[in-house]
Amino acid sequence: MAPETSSRIMIVDGMALLFRAFYASAYGGYIRKTKAGLPTNAVYGFLQYFFDAVSTFEPTHVVCCWDMGKGTFRTEKYDGYKSNRVEPPLELIPQFELVKEVVAELGVPNVGIVGYEADDCIGTLASCFSEESEVYILTGDHDMLQLVNDKVRVVIMKKGRSNYKVYDPAELLEERGLTPLQVIDLKGFMGDTSDNYPGVKGIGEKTALKLLTEYGTVEGVIENLHLLPKGVRAKIEADLDMLHLSRELAEIRCDVPIVCTLTECLWELQRETATRKFRELEFDSLMHLIAAVQDERGIVQIELGDLG
Repeated sequence: MAPETSSRIMIVDGMALLFRAFYASAYGGYIRKTKAGLPTNAVYGFLQYFFDAVSTFEPTHVVCCWDMGKGTFRTEKYDGYKSNRVEPPLELIPQFELVKEVVAELGVPNVGIVGYEADDCIGTLASCFSEESEVYILTGDHDMLQLVNDKVRVVIMKKGRSNYKVYDPAELLEERGLTPLQVIDLKGFMGDTSDNYPGVKGIGEKTALKLLTEYGTVEGVIENLHLLPKGVRAKIEADLDMLHLSRELAEIRCDVPIVCTLTECLWELQRETATRKFRELEFDSLMHLIAAVQDERGIVQIELGDLG
């Protein structure tokens, strides 16, 4: 069977959209809830982001990826990994499962594997599907830029409505001076305060970029330690093990044991179940999103309220 060369799959970073939607709507202190008291503000905003992206990028296929708990192979490698994260707000907790229910009722597969992060599921699906399809990764996480290639674009959601930055290898090189693999090496040197791994103590983004521009890779830098200023060389030598560990933690896995076919991800809105779920959650003001969908091959442009 010939590959579907005309297909375009959008892989949604569900956690990124959900957290963004929660904080964009909760900063003023108001949390949208059903009459029964169930918080729904994050799910409500998630749907606005989701349909806006589908309208903008017109995928033929869609899949949504999720984290499945705190314990992953990264926490096994480094027990400090993400240990600085605070517990999510109480109003957000019930929405983690609720949003998956809603996504399923739309007719979109939910993917998550215990022991791995959503990033790894996204990387694996992108690697698999890019063999026969265009891939667009919808996220707010710049770590995903390491996944960019000629068939995979990373769509970074920026502040505001319908505000996206689309990265391919040329755009990444032009804007940041990096290749996709150098995104990983950069994190090896500078670490990541959000994920709580240190990299090389005393080396920040500016120095890390300079090193990678000059020597290409972590290995290239190490091979040329004798050419570096004494201060920089001493910092790297003192933290060699953490440099390698940080790079391992930063690298998105693309070999997660996921069973998900392109056919399963065909974007064909399940109108009846979606409508029922919207009514159950008292999302009457979002019914126009369902009405706007023409068919499984795309949706008409729609006007949405301001998003955070």
